[in-house]
Amino acid sequence: MVKNLGENNSILNQFIAEVRDKEIQNDRIRFRRNLERIGEIFAYEISKTLDYTPKDVPTPLGSKRMHLPSDQPVLATILRAGLPMHNGLLNYFDSSGNAFISAYRKYHSANDFDVHIEYASSPKIEDKTLILSDPMLATASSMALAYRELLKNGQPSHAHLVTIIASSEGVKALEKELGNENITIWVGAIDEHLTKKAYIVPGLGDAGDLAFGKKLE
Repeated sequence: MVKNLGENNSILNQFIAEVRDKEIQNDRIRFRRNLERIGEIFAYEISKTLDYTPKDVPTPLGSKRMHLPSDQPVLATILRAGLPMHNGLLNYFDSSGNAFISAYRKYHSANDFDVHIEYASSPKIEDKTLILSDPMLATASSMALAYRELLKNGQPSHAHLVTIIASSEGVKALEKELGNENITIWVGAIDEHLTKKAYIVPGLGDAGDLAFGKKLE
């Protein structure tokens, strides 16, 4: 199942417009904060899908029965670009366990590369709700490999794969590879074009560089 939040008018579209805007991108703090705010919006929407349990909450004047989440999800992200968005999700799911995965592209030529997992740190995710986020979904190789890596720590009851901007090719690839599993794909926008170097067009550029500065190649 694919849920494209950008199809409906909301404040989310303003934040996505700002992370795309090449002039606003010059403000690195604002770029990171927008990624964080987008993560918060995804967290709110995903929270509607969780299981809830009634609980009597004491107040100074009595008690009130409320329905509260039965369990906190495990939040996972792909370093380094995913950190601000992950922090937004964590702002709402603030008692969650956290997982971090280092993935990188190993280029064989200008247009030929493989994605490799270098490092992963995760709690047990058996029977938990898993939320795996990465701001960009180009070929979907990183997201799929990261998800498979996390399965070494257990089988989640449901997985939410969250990205801000995806290519249509990446969404189709993710559906093809993981479509038989209990997964929901969440996107903020879907762009149609993917270059030979696997850059999303119009996209927004390199989210990691924009958030944290250019890295050595």
